[in-house]
Amino acid sequence: MSMRRSMRTSKLNMAASLLRLKLIINEKNQKLISSRGFAASLQSLLIPSNDTACYEAHNVIQNASFHSSCVRVRSKSELEARKEFLLARLDKKKRERVEVWRNMSVIELATKLNLKPKQLLTILHDHVPEGHFYKSKADLINNAEILQDVVKFLGKAPVLIATKVNETDDRDIDAHPRPPPNPEDLVKRAPIVTIMGHVDHGKTTLLDYLRKANVVASEFGGITQHIGAFSVKLGNNDSVTFIDTPGHAAFSSMRSRGANVTDIVVLVVAADDGVMEQTIESIRMAHEAGATIIVAINKIDKPGANVKRTEEMLAQHQLYTENMGGEIQAIPISALNGTNVETLVEAILIQSEMMDLKGDPSGLAEGVIVESRQDLHKGKLATAIIQRGTLRKGAILVAGDAHAKVRLMFDEAGQQITQATPSTPVEMMGWRELPSAGEILLEVESEKRAQQVLSYRKAKEIKSKGLADQQVIKEKAQEQQKLHHEKRRRAYEQGLRSMLDKREKMFVEDNSPKLKVIIKGDVDGSVEAILDVLDTYHNPDVPLQVVHYGVGDTTPNDLELASLFKATIYCFNVRTPPKLKEEAKAKRVPVKHMNVIYHLIDDIKQEVGGKMPTVEQEIILGEADVIQQFNINEKRKKIVVAGLRVTKGEIVKSEKVKLVREQEVLYEGKCNIEICFKSIMYANFVLMLTCFFPLLGSIASLRHIKTEVNSMKHGTECGLMLGDSSIPVKLGDTIVCFKHNLVQKPVEWNPGF
Repeated sequence: MSMRRSMRTSKLNMAASLLRLKLIINEKNQKLISSRGFAASLQSLLIPSNDTACYEAHNVIQNASFHSSCVRVRSKSELEARKEFLLARLDKKKRERVEVWRNMSVIELATKLNLKPKQLLTILHDHVPEGHFYKSKADLINNAEILQDVVKFLGKAPVLIATKVNETDDRDIDAHPRPPPNPEDLVKRAPIVTIMGHVDHGKTTLLDYLRKANVVASEFGGITQHIGAFSVKLGNNDSVTFIDTPGHAAFSSMRSRGANVTDIVVLVVAADDGVMEQTIESIRMAHEAGATIIVAINKIDKPGANVKRTEEMLAQHQLYTENMGGEIQAIPISALNGTNVETLVEAILIQSEMMDLKGDPSGLAEGVIVESRQDLHKGKLATAIIQRGTLRKGAILVAGDAHAKVRLMFDEAGQQITQATPSTPVEMMGWRELPSAGEILLEVESEKRAQQVLSYRKAKEIKSKGLADQQVIKEKAQEQQKLHHEKRRRAYEQGLRSMLDKREKMFVEDNSPKLKVIIKGDVDGSVEAILDVLDTYHNPDVPLQVVHYGVGDTTPNDLELASLFKATIYCFNVRTPPKLKEEAKAKRVPVKHMNVIYHLIDDIKQEVGGKMPTVEQEIILGEADVIQQFNINEKRKKIVVAGLRVTKGEIVKSEKVKLVREQEVLYEGKCNIEICFKSIMYANFVLMLTCFFPLLGSIASLRHIKTEVNSMKHGTECGLMLGDSSIPVKLGDTIVCFKHNLVQKPVEWNPGF
C-alpha cells in the first residue's frame, strides 16, 4: 500500500511540474490561468479515485496554484502579487535605459531625464536619501547609488558607465591660457619683486621698512612661515608688487612658487653669515625661472659684518657683483635702521624700467594661486597674482580641481576692491573648494563651462590613477603568484601535501609600533611644507602615517578620525574650539598646537623616539693590562691566573669581561654550548654549574693580594681568574670589563634643518 502511495505521489509531482510549465499570461485580460486539459490528465493519473489521498489531491487541483517545490493552495492576494511580479519582469525589458556616470552634474542628469534642473532638485530633496546635499544645478553627483535611485524613481532603467571623456578634444574641453596678446594691446604694469634668501637674514624686516609695517613681530619664532604678496608705493608713487617667501629649509616649494611668478629677485644675504644653504637654493631657483637678480647685503651694522667676503662667497656660485667685475647689482644695507634702503629701491625701479614690463588688461583673467586658507568667518580664501586680464566681482574661476564664483575681493590690507589688473595681488572669497598653491588661475565664461573643465580634469586624473593602480596590482599579482609556485614546489619536494591545504589567516592583527598623525594648518602652503618634511622620514622600525591633512580649524571629523586610528592631531597656527578640546580629552585624543614648524617636527621626532625598539648597548666600565702570568694548582688542576694593572675605569667582578689580544677578541665570558648540552643529556649537576657559572659573571675570581674583592679601581693591581680556565692568558693582553644596557634605538631622521 505504501509503495502505491509513493508512486502516486511521484506521478502527482511530475504532473504538477508539467502543469506549472503551462502557466501563461492572457495579454488581453491580464489574468493568470491554467490548462484544463492538463488538470484532467492529472486527475486521470490518480487511480483508484476512492482513495483518500487521491480525493485530497483532486480537491487541490480544483483550487490550487503550483509552487516550484510543492503543490499548495494560494489565496487571491498571492495570485495578484504573482501577476504583478510577472508583469513587472515584462515591463523591465521595455523600460527606457538611461546612461549615468559618477561626477555627473545635476544639469547633465536633468537633461538625460528630460527634466528641468529645479524639478530634479525637488526629486532629490524629497524622494532620494542624502539627496538634500545637492543645492544647485552645477553640483556634481559622485554617488552612483543616488544616480540610480533617481532614474529608478522615474520608472527608467539606470546604466552606470565610465565617465564620458572625449580625449581627442582636450583643448576644447579643458581650459588653457590664451595665446600671446597683440603687442599693441599691452600697457605698462608694475614689476613683481620676490624677496628671497636664508632664514633670519632680514627679508621680512626689509619689507617692513618698505611698507612702514611690522610683519616680523607677528611671525612666530621670528621666521616667515607663509608666502605673502603686497603692493607698495615707491619712489614717485610707482607701484611695486613684493612677494615675501620663507627662508626656512622646510618651505622650499613656497620659494619655488615665488621665483616662478616674479620679474626681479632681491636676494637678501646677511653680511655676518654670508652665503648659506637656502641662499644657494634661492640662486638656483632664480636662474631656473629666468629672473633678474639684485643682491641686498643686509646687517652691515652688525659686528663681524664683512661685505667683501660675502661678495666672494657669491662669486663661488656664479653670481658676480659689479665690484667683482660682473653685472649683478649688490647694495649693502641695514633693513633695521634703513641704511641704503633708498638706494636699493632706486635699483629696483631702474631695473624694472630697463625691462619695460607690460601686460594685457583686457579679456578673461589669468594668474597664479600664491596661497589659500580657511577663514572662520569668510570661508575659503585664496590669494593670487593676476598676470593677464582684469579680475572683477562675479567672475567664474577654475584652478586645478577647484572653482569659484568671486563674491568679494580684498587687497593685502583687507580692504575690498572692485577689480584687479595685471601684477595686482588679490585675495578672493567664494571658493567651493580650496585650490592648491601654485595652480594656474583661469577665468571661464560660465558656471557650466567651469563644471565641464572640472569634470574633464577629474576624469583624466581618475584614468591616470587607474592605470597606475592597474600596474601596481599586476606587479603584486605576479609577485604573489611567484611566491605561491615557490611554496608549492618546496611542499612537493618535502612531500608535505598537507601544507598546501592550510589556509592562512585572512586578517592578521598588526601590533607593530607606528605613529599616526593628522595635520591641520592655517594655509595650504604651510600644510604642503609640513608634508614635504614628513616625506623625508623613512624608518621601518616605527612607520609614520599621515591619516588626514587639511586647512582650517580642528573639526569633529578630525576628532573622529583621530579616535578611530589612534592618531595625534597637530594644529599648525590654527585653533581647536573649546567643546572639541573637552571631547578630545574625554576620548583621550592628543591635540597639539604648534606655531613654529621646527617645533612641530621636533615633537614628532620625540614621539617616534618613544616608540622605537630597545637595543643592547655595550658600556665599557674599565680596562686592565696583563703584566704578569701565574700558574697555580687547584684540586690537582693547573689554572692560569693573570696579574693585572687597571688602566681605565674599574674592573667589576659581577660584570662581564672580554680578553683582547692584538685587537682581536678571544673571550667574552659566554656560556660553553658543548658543556651545556652534555650537562642536560646526562643530568650532571657539576657540569651544569660549570656551564652556567660564566653567566653569573665571567670572572671566576678577583683578588687583591690574597683577599677576594668585588672591584678594582684605576691604578691598582690585582689577580684575575676567568670563568673559563681553558682560555690562555699572555703578557700584553688587555682585559676589558663591560656591561650591556637596554636603550631605545635613536631616531635616524634628517629633515633638512
